[in-house]
Amino acid sequence: MDAFWIIITGFLVASSTGTLGNLLLLRKMSMMGDALSHAVLPGIVIAYLISGSQASLPLLFGAIVTGVLTTFLIQLFSSKGKMQADAAMGTVFTFLFAVGVILATKYAGQADIDADCVLHGELAFVPLEQTVFYGLRAPAAVWTLASLFLFIQLVFWLGYKGWVLTSFNPEYAESVGIRTTLWHYALMAATSVVTVVSFESVGAILVIAFLVVPAATAYLLTKDLRLMLVFVVFQGLLSAVGGYYISDLLDASISGSMAVVSFVLFVISFLLQKKRGLKSPL
Repeated sequence: MDAFWIIITGFLVASSTGTLGNLLLLRKMSMMGDALSHAVLPGIVIAYLISGSQASLPLLFGAIVTGVLTTFLIQLFSSKGKMQADAAMGTVFTFLFAVGVILATKYAGQADIDADCVLHGELAFVPLEQTVFYGLRAPAAVWTLASLFLFIQLVFWLGYKGWVLTSFNPEYAESVGIRTTLWHYALMAATSVVTVVSFESVGAILVIAFLVVPAATAYLLTKDLRLMLVFVVFQGLLSAVGGYYISDLLDASISGSMAVVSFVLFVISFLLQKKRGLKSPL
């Protein structure tokens, strides 16, 4: 039964992050997910130190504030400082992540935050903390991640037309009065939320992998945003199942194994595309 809950946890994280990863990929901002997943760390620590609570709301607020700050600084340096976007991104997120590591190390006793846990997660411990909701018993992390999955799907499908226009044709979107900046910051805030909610269970490494790799795999197979989402969810399931059993066989990191399986699926899709003689859209 423990294996089932670990796989479900990995699948829920993959589906939630992959949905946003599709939008980041289409906007040529895949590494923004990497930047945000690192940069929110100081926001999490500071929120805990101020609130003195490990409740989700203060930590989410801290992550969202730091995520929006990260986006603002990257935009500022790239537009006003005449830096390339990738250079601005690398500069900002490495600085904020370094600050987060310093804070987590210095105040580890107060904040009860383990830097290794932030990076690698504790998927093996997910089944240990069980809660009952409407007569159903499941790990607390599963309830939280299932709620996150539903929230992200609502955000995606309710705003589907807006996401399509601002991702595929932002110039046209602006010309018809759509506030592309608002959609941009909404995506950054949602990415920050997904990152911080997933941190405790799977760690930053798997969050980054699932933000980028499933979306890249789906884009090799289709340019239809709806189908991309289907492929992302399917890859998330395969990565969770395959990663768990590989980690069990090799006695290796569960998060790391899931990330490796996700990459293997990307390579298979790439080779299949080449075999079919299709031109790579990447």
